[in-house]
Amino acid sequence: MEHLYAPWRMEYIGREEPDEGCLFCRLLARPPEQDRETLVVSRDGGVLIVLNRFPYNSGHLMVAPHAHLGGLELLGDEASLAVMRGVQQSLRALREVLKPEGFNIGVNQGRVAGAGIPDHVHVHIVPRWGGDTNFMPVLGEVKVVNEHLARTWEKLSPAFSGPAS
Repeated sequence: MEHLYAPWRMEYIGREEPDEGCLFCRLLARPPEQDRETLVVSRDGGVLIVLNRFPYNSGHLMVAPHAHLGGLELLGDEASLAVMRGVQQSLRALREVLKPEGFNIGVNQGRVAGAGIPDHVHVHIVPRWGGDTNFMPVLGEVKVVNEHLARTWEKLSPAFSGPAS
């Protein structure tokens, strides 16, 4: 029998109680020196860009405005522009570093729509490659993520060191 290892999942599975408060606000409150540990790749330009700790695919990023608001319609013009610039910066970085063939980009707004963090709107960016979906989700109800999160952070974070354009 083959074994699949995703050691970061135990942190999620083994939690007795979910962390209190908003994930994005907690990350913004932490000092930048902890960005590697928390998988934050950028906190500039009015947005937080962070690797999803429980990704759908390698390089799965989330872009959240600094403002704690639950919906896109609540964002002002500056925050809306900052989010879109963060999405564009993320796409450029992912293309440069991981070279995906496409992306799924979306917002799950509200818990019934699948938002795991419903009170702080954020955009998911999931890199995609031909053949990245195989028999594992169908037969084994398992998604294989082919790179450790720490390695993905090491590769991506330098691509975010410049200003968002």
